[in-house]
Amino acid sequence: MTRAFTLSARIKSIKYALEGMFLVLKTQHNAWIHATATLLVIALGISVTLTSTEWLLLVLSISVVWVAESFNTALEYLADAITKDFHSSIKNAKDISAGAVLISAIGSVIIGLIIFVPKLYSLN
Repeated sequence: MTRAFTLSARIKSIKYALEGMFLVLKTQHNAWIHATATLLVIALGISVTLTSTEWLLLVLSISVVWVAESFNTALEYLADAITKDFHSSIKNAKDISAGAVLISAIGSVIIGLIIFVPKLYSLN
C-alpha cells in the first residue's frame, strides 16, 4: 500500500538523507579526502575559466565519487549489522564496494587532469 504524498513526509525524508550524508562525513576517513578534493576542485574551477561543459563534468565526477562512497558506507554498515564475525562473502562484498569507490575516484582524477592541466599550463 502506497502512502499519500505529504509535504511533511518529504521534509522528513530530506532530513534523513542529510543525516546520512553527515554520517558518511563523520565516520569515513576517505570521505574527508573526498571533501577536501571537492573543495579544492571547486576553488580551482572558480580561479580558472571553465566552460559549462567542464563544470558539468566536474560536478558529475564529484557526485559519482560521493554516491560510491555513500553506497560503500551503507554496505559496510549493513554487513556489520549482519555479523561482526569474519565471513569471506562479506569481505568480498566490502572489497568490491571499496573498489567501486576507487574506480570512481580514479576516473574523477583523470577528468580533472584533462580539464585543469591545459588551463594551468596556459597560465605560464
